Amino acid sequence: MATTERKQGLIARSIRYGVTAAFGIAGLALLVGGIILVADHGSLYYPIAGLALLATGWLAFRCDRRARIVYGVLIAGTLAWSLWEVGIDGWQLVPRLLAPLALGLLLFLPPVRGSRTGHRSARRTLSIAGAGIALAIVAGLALHAMGPDDPQPGWLRRGVQPSAPGLLASPLASIGRGDWTAFGNDQGGTRFSPLAQINAANVRDLKVAWTVDAGPVGPGPKNGLETVPIMIGDTLYACSGNNRILAYDAEDGRTRWVHDMAPGIPSAGKPCRGVSYYRVPGATGLCAERIYGASQVPTLVAVDARTGRICPGFGTAGAIDLNANISRYPKGQYYVSSAPQIIRGKVVVGGGIPDNQFWHGPSGVIRAYDAVTGQLAWAFDPGHPNRIGAPPAGQTYTPSSPNSWAPISADEALGLVYVPMGGSTPDNYGGQRRPFDDALGDAVVALDAETGRLRWRFQTTHHDIWDYDVPAQPTLVNLPVAGGTRPALIQATKRGEVFVLDRRTGRPILPVVERPVPQDSVTPGDRLSATQPFSPGLPAFRGGAFREKDMWGTTPIDQMLCRIQFRRSRYAGHMTPSALDKPTLFDPGSAGGVNWGGVSIDVDHGIMVVTWMRTADRVEVVTRAEAERRKLKLNDGKTPGGDAQRPMLNTPYGAYGTPFLSPLGVPCTTPPWGFIGAVDLTSGKLIWSKPLGSARDTGPLGIPSMLPITIGTPLTGGSVTTRGGLVFVGAAAENTLRALDVRTGRELWQARLPGGANASPMTYTSPRSGRQFVVIAAGGNKSLKTKLANKIVAFALPPR
Repeated sequence: MATTERKQGLIARSIRYGVTAAFGIAGLALLVGGIILVADHGSLYYPIAGLALLATGWLAFRCDRRARIVYGVLIAGTLAWSLWEVGIDGWQLVPRLLAPLALGLLLFLPPVRGSRTGHRSARRTLSIAGAGIALAIVAGLALHAMGPDDPQPGWLRRGVQPSAPGLLASPLASIGRGDWTAFGNDQGGTRFSPLAQINAANVRDLKVAWTVDAGPVGPGPKNGLETVPIMIGDTLYACSGNNRILAYDAEDGRTRWVHDMAPGIPSAGKPCRGVSYYRVPGATGLCAERIYGASQVPTLVAVDARTGRICPGFGTAGAIDLNANISRYPKGQYYVSSAPQIIRGKVVVGGGIPDNQFWHGPSGVIRAYDAVTGQLAWAFDPGHPNRIGAPPAGQTYTPSSPNSWAPISADEALGLVYVPMGGSTPDNYGGQRRPFDDALGDAVVALDAETGRLRWRFQTTHHDIWDYDVPAQPTLVNLPVAGGTRPALIQATKRGEVFVLDRRTGRPILPVVERPVPQDSVTPGDRLSATQPFSPGLPAFRGGAFREKDMWGTTPIDQMLCRIQFRRSRYAGHMTPSALDKPTLFDPGSAGGVNWGGVSIDVDHGIMVVTWMRTADRVEVVTRAEAERRKLKLNDGKTPGGDAQRPMLNTPYGAYGTPFLSPLGVPCTTPPWGFIGAVDLTSGKLIWSKPLGSARDTGPLGIPSMLPITIGTPLTGGSVTTRGGLVFVGAAAENTLRALDVRTGRELWQARLPGGANASPMTYTSPRSGRQFVVIAAGGNKSLKTKLANKIVAFALPPR
């Protein structure tokens, strides 16, 4: 008996010491961090809360009932402070209240509360019940304010109903067909399908039709699969980041052939987002129909669409070395990730250069090759815009010039190629840029398809030091206006601005205004543009300016640490410039706003659907000496965390930049972070907008929370709209594909996937069965910490 009592006493003391330690550690963290925050002119709450926690821990150690009284006062004060600071905002209340309430339950453990009899036992029971009720009320308020998956008032922002202007006569060559002929379904990237077999009435019946593994040669996924397949005839064509072009039966997913574009060459860690198709006029036999893809060497490869065999008359043995006339560069510093564009018998490709690596890096030249022979047709070199061909022997295309890694669009009738440009590297310091760098960086440019000569340009950001490349494919529609239509180009940007231009001239159709932007400081040797272009005729997809109270976390401690980071950062809202004195918050971050997923257009109703993010980056620019001390290294595309290191070699500076995250790896800003919305292109009004993605596959430290609560996760990828009145979208940091009603945003269907749906879907009709299929690459994404996989998944209605 004595031994049992000793064991029980030891257990009780251990529990009491553990509870005391929990309150002590939390209290000390809040006290010390709170003092730092107050010194930085932040909130007074945290040091006060820290003192209250320390007092509670000490009283709990002594089994003093006043521990619960002190903690009750703290909870009451916390509730009052929370409501004063953020009101009934569910996600804002989570870190302020739920963790403290859960911690308070420890005070009711028997070894802490001590013995109680009679009325004290009743009072204890009432206290526990009261705590439980308070927890339930707060959780209920939080969940109510956060909203359900389906949009409700306060959750879905309703603007106007679409004005249904009729068909936005798109340059969509396949408007009446059931295939998907290009990355965006057409040269103009509308991502619209005229198929309506799957519609709002029956989409709930969609089932998995087939799944294929597009994985690497070798064990395990090396990088996320982001391909958007195309479908021609009865065959689906895709690519992987492991240098492979793949062909599948469109009906059942059986592999028809696989072509390795670079045998024996390992992946450089970059995605392949698509391939392109061309039918040679009048040709028959081998390579009459061709598939073009880009390897990570990089090479441009042409193969026979039926067999996957190389096209021997194209380039050298079916391939063109894209390193030709490019200045020498370290491995991994030049790549092609987007599908080539085909126009007037030419294959047009750009090239990507990793951000912030070094000055005098590879050129951003845009090149066009004869689709049959592979002979160079023209090259647009920003440093030599009037030279059509390759540079003279022994010379290279202009190093470090603005480049284009995003998908390119084209208008066959106008004979124009529309190229979304990035800035010249390094991105976070522009003191060494030349006049043509500043003229073409972050612009959408129109090139003559026959000669490559510049026809017009429109710049979306002047002298970009934030890494606001134009990331999305220009989207071409014929926009209804008074008296007819105008050929329009819609350009979404990382800044969240969406510009609508006349694609013949580059002149704005919707107003563009120049507005002053912050000028308070700049890195020595650099310069700023006094104004930047804004598009007031459409919503800005980035959210308002952040405040300290907008900082978030899963607990009060990491929320406080985010507040400290915020207070110790330079931030004056959108387009705050960096300087040497302290890190700077870039809002939006370099992932957007809108990124490569771009927009999709319901051409029947004039609705533009946008996936976008509201997150920030925290970037610290340092001197060259400090960059060397930190040993900032070139990013080879494979090193974990390599994107954060920004050596900016051959300049006076280096930089270190990451998404603005808490120590637990979640964004420091309040959710939702990822959204999907719809805009009426006739009126420019927002029809609906809602958070996209639940918390079930994400969580602190990258551990899935398993909570099916809509949070609006960070995202990458785009959507597709259909004549069936649907929007199909993955994109979120979640292993889920969804279907929404295009008119209301209401979720109609969802399906789980074997990996993150961080690509754009596509849809087609199989000629064998006549069934409509919806396909998405479930490859995941390293930066979003979604599950990596190599699967392509197809959905269809059950056969009749």
